[in-house]
Amino acid sequence: MHRRDILKSLLGGTTAALAASLVAGPALAQITDLLTAPKTLIDRAIEARKAGDIAKDNEIVLKVNKVMAEVKSVKASTEIYEQRLLITGLFDDKATYDQFEKGVRAVAGVKKLYWHVVFLSAADQEKRKAEMLNWADVTVLESKGKARLIGTRGVADVNFRLCADAFGTVYLLGRARSKDEMNKALARAKDGEGVRKVVNYVEVRA
Repeated sequence: MHRRDILKSLLGGTTAALAASLVAGPALAQITDLLTAPKTLIDRAIEARKAGDIAKDNEIVLKVNKVMAEVKSVKASTEIYEQRLLITGLFDDKATYDQFEKGVRAVAGVKKLYWHVVFLSAADQEKRKAEMLNWADVTVLESKGKARLIGTRGVADVNFRLCADAFGTVYLLGRARSKDEMNKALARAKDGEGVRKVVNYVEVRA
């Protein structure tokens, strides 16, 4: 089935649900998760996974979105694959950081949590300003990384997730069908302006 046909079939039943989730608060608009990133529900529909597994990921992310809205912060990115949840972010308020972490760790159904959220006071952020990216630059770094994966021959981009942090680290999550495919995906993740380091959370299996 072509993506255009998948789009037609999905929009009829999901538009209202997506709209409701995306307007729940300004925080949600900035989360580069499976509902708002280039990894759309159209992509999810053609993944080499069972519908039930994808549904579990959707449920988890909606719960994380709710936590994000409750702390009223946009400076975090979430990605998920097979209930393995990856979160990056930067907070300058310790109480908000603690509230966010507590809320995320309480989300049911997560098989593995890769926690890369950092608390750094405003004063310390100012001291390290020269080595840090602002949030707009982080989202650009993520978007360009995802675009590179989409355009790479031999990489099933729908089975990969990518996000970044304020220190120029890119995190790659997902499943590769072979070690060669994983290496190609990692190479493309690294091959971008502003990328200083890549952390690999890709599992290899057919």
